[in-house]
Amino acid sequence: MNRSTLATFGTLTMLATLSSVLPLPAHAQPSISPAAIDRAIEASVAAHGEGERSRISRGVRQVAARWWAEDGDEAAFSAFCREQLITDPAELSATFLRLETAFEQIYGHLYEVRRDLRRVFDLDLGPIGKADELLGQLDLSAHATDDLFKTKVAFLVLLNFPLDSLEIRLAQGPLWDRNAWAISRLAETFEQRVAPAALQETSRAYSNADSYISAMNVRLDRLIDGTGAKLFPEGLRLISHWGLRDELASHYDAEPDGHSLDRQQMIYRVMQRIIREEIPAAVIDNGDLLWNPETNEVRPVDADSAVDRAKLQVPEADVRYAKLLETFHAERGIDPYTPSVPTLIDRQFKSNRQVPEAEVEALLISVLESAEVGDLAKLIGQKLGRPLAPFDIWYAGFKPRSGHTEAELDAVVHAKYPNLESFQTGLPALLGQLGFAPDKAKFLSDRIVVDPARGAGHAMPAVRRQDMVHLRTRVPAGGMDYKGYNIAIHELGHNVEQVFSLHGIDHWTLAGVPNNAFTEALAFVFQHRDLELLGLGLQDEEARRAEALATLWTTYEISGVSLVDMRVWRWMYAHPNATPAEVREATVGIAREVWNRWYAPHFGVRDSEILAVYSHMIAFGLYLPDYALGHLIAFQVAEQFQKGDFGTEFERVAKQGRLTPDAWMRGAVGTPLSAKPLLTAARAALAAEAASEAAAN
Repeated sequence: MNRSTLATFGTLTMLATLSSVLPLPAHAQPSISPAAIDRAIEASVAAHGEGERSRISRGVRQVAARWWAEDGDEAAFSAFCREQLITDPAELSATFLRLETAFEQIYGHLYEVRRDLRRVFDLDLGPIGKADELLGQLDLSAHATDDLFKTKVAFLVLLNFPLDSLEIRLAQGPLWDRNAWAISRLAETFEQRVAPAALQETSRAYSNADSYISAMNVRLDRLIDGTGAKLFPEGLRLISHWGLRDELASHYDAEPDGHSLDRQQMIYRVMQRIIREEIPAAVIDNGDLLWNPETNEVRPVDADSAVDRAKLQVPEADVRYAKLLETFHAERGIDPYTPSVPTLIDRQFKSNRQVPEAEVEALLISVLESAEVGDLAKLIGQKLGRPLAPFDIWYAGFKPRSGHTEAELDAVVHAKYPNLESFQTGLPALLGQLGFAPDKAKFLSDRIVVDPARGAGHAMPAVRRQDMVHLRTRVPAGGMDYKGYNIAIHELGHNVEQVFSLHGIDHWTLAGVPNNAFTEALAFVFQHRDLELLGLGLQDEEARRAEALATLWTTYEISGVSLVDMRVWRWMYAHPNATPAEVREATVGIAREVWNRWYAPHFGVRDSEILAVYSHMIAFGLYLPDYALGHLIAFQVAEQFQKGDFGTEFERVAKQGRLTPDAWMRGAVGTPLSAKPLLTAARAALAAEAASEAAAN
C-alpha cells in the first residue's frame, strides 16, 4: 500500500443535503471586491496591451479568489497583478523551470523530514518514547504552501499559469503536449489555500489513527476454543486486518488436519469482535492472556495469576471509531478552505482520483452485479464442498500458490531471505527475473531502501530526485515468511513505479501516476508473480485463467469494501455531530446493507459485517476504492505487458506521469479504464473450468 499520498487531496461529489459547509474563517475570506478585480484587469491591460487581456483576466481572477486581507489592500492587489505579469515567452518558460526546480527541493526536503520524524512509528525500531509521540504529530510541510502564499510565490504562479479544472483536462488533455500538462499541474499546487493549523490537525489525526492501527496486533497463539485448546502455533502474532486476512486465506491451501475450517471460523470471529468493538482491550497484543473469541472470555495464561478477571473482560469500547471520527473532524476543518471541493469525498474523487464518484460507484457495481461473479461463487462452493461462509470472500484456491502449503512457502522464503539485508541485496536478481535489463535492475536497486516495518508494510516514494524510495515489510525472527515476502513484492512494485515516475520523468510537476489506484495496479502486477520469482510457478495459459478468476473474486470482495468506505463517509457528513458509538452502529449497519444486497444472494448468509474489517477505513481516509480500481487497471495493464518485453513496457507506462486516468490508460493500453477485459477473461476461464469438469465426468 502506498501510504505516502494518503490524506493529502481528497474525494467525491456529495448531495448538498448531506452536510452544510462550514463557514470560511474571517481571516480567510476573499478580500477583493468584484469592482476592484475589474479595475485591476483594466490596469494590467493598459500596462501590457490588449493582446494580453484573456491571460490577464484569467490570472487576476485566479489570484483574487485566494487573496486574503493579510495579503494587502486592493491597491496592493492591483499593483501585484500589474507588476508580476510575465508576457515574454522566454521569461515565462524560464520562470516555470525555476519554480519547478524550487518546488521539488522545498516539498522534497520537507517530506524527508516528515518521514524521519515518523520512523519510530513506521519501523520496527523498539519502544516509542514520549518525545516520539509528540514529534510524530509534527508536519512542517503544513506551512509550506501557506508560506508560498505569504511570500506571493503562489500568486505569481496563479497570475501567470492556467488553473485548469478536471473538466478542461478531460476535454482538452488528449490534445496537450507534455509541456502543457506540466504547466497545468504547476498551477494545481495552489488551487486550494488552506490554513496551516487545519493541515496540521489532519496530519495529527491521521498520525494518531495510523499509530492505533499499527498497534492492533492479535496473538493468535493465545486464542482458545470452547475446550481450551489452541489452534495456532506459538509465536503467531498478526496485525489486523492484513495479517488476519492473509492467515485466514492461507488455510485454503493448508495440509488437511481437520482444523483449517475451525481456524478460519475463529479468525472470522476475531474480526467480528474488532468491527463491533467487542474485543477485550486487554488482549490486544498481549501474550499473557488467553482469549476465546467465541464466548469473549479472557483469562491469564498463568492460572495462578492474581489479576482482576472482571477488568480483563472490558471491551475496547469506541476507540476504533473515535479515531475515524477524529480524522473526519480534521477533514471538516479543511472543508471551508476548498469551496470547489467542499468535502473529503469531493477532494478524493475530483482532485485526487480525477474520476467522478458516480463513475467509480457504477464501475464497482458493474462487477458486483455481473453474471460472472454469480457463476464464480457457485464454482467456489463446489470446490469447497460446502456452503459459502462470509470469510470465503478471501477464498484463495484459484491463486497459483494453491499447490503449496503455507509451511512450504515459508520454508522457501526463509531460506532465500533469512533477514532484511538479504532481501535488499537480492533486489537486482529479483528485478532481473521480472524482466528488467541488468543496467535497469541496478539503476532501480540503487534507489530502493528496504526497512523493517512496524505495521503490515508499505512503500514510501521520494519527492526529490536526490532522495531514495523506501520499501517497508515485516521480517520476523528467523527470517522472512511468505506473508512478509508477498507484501514485499507488492511494495517493490510501488517502488519501481516510484523510481521510474520520478527519475524517468521529463517534468517534475508530472512525477507520479494519476492517482493511488494506478500505483496499486502496478504493484499488483508484481505481486501476481511472487511465486514465479521463487521458482514455483510460471505464467502459462492455465495460470492466466486462474489469475483471471482470482482477480475477479478479489475485485468483487474489495468493491463491496469500497462501497462501505464511501457510504460511511457520506453518513458522517450527513451526521457531523455523531458520537463514536453512533458511527460504530452506522458502520456495522452499512456493512450489513452492502452485504445483503450484493453478497447474501451468493453466500446464503445475511447480515454479515465482515466488509467493515479493513484498517484502511480508520486510518487512510477513503483510500479503499483505489484498490478496486487498481485491480481493474492491473488486469488491463498486465494484458499489455504480455504483448512485449515486461521491463520495457513497465518503464514506458510508469514514465507517463501524472496525467488524467483516461489519458494515462489510453497511453498505456490504448483503451479507457473498464471492467470488461476482466469480466471477459473470467467468462472464458469459467467456460474452461466447466469444460474440464465435464471431461472429468
